[in-house]
Amino acid sequence: MDYDGFDRFDSGILRILAVEGRLSVTELARRIGLSKSPTQTRLKRLEDSGVILGYRAVIDPERIGAAHVAFVEVKLSDTREVALAAFNAAVRAVPEIEQCHLIAGSFDYLLKVRTADIAGYRRVLADQVSSLPYVTSTSTHVAMEAVKESGP
Repeated sequence: MDYDGFDRFDSGILRILAVEGRLSVTELARRIGLSKSPTQTRLKRLEDSGVILGYRAVIDPERIGAAHVAFVEVKLSDTREVALAAFNAAVRAVPEIEQCHLIAGSFDYLLKVRTADIAGYRRVLADQVSSLPYVTSTSTHVAMEAVKESGP
């Protein structure tokens, strides 16, 4: 994956860290072919400019009891900015909603909901998703297998 507007060193840093975020600066420098100091300077610039937003642990959902994934199409009764803002704020307060995307198409939002099982999903749908502001209808698609979830 190449990143537009970056030289090969910046692209290398981004490509490597997207897969191995805990890599030491020394090892990162070795892999991109620069010494430690200029690599550290480039890394800091990428962080300070907001290109690198942060680092995170990738957690096995099965080990924490959250292996069930459902994608939910949501239609709203109102799509003016005030309604979208209210919906967005309410979605952020529901921990089971892992992702929320405003969609251009036949529905308004696509949610990724992660729960322990289908019974847990039904509770989240009934008690939380369906009562979000301006929701008029939902349609659920249950994931059978995650083939690729993140990374290059």
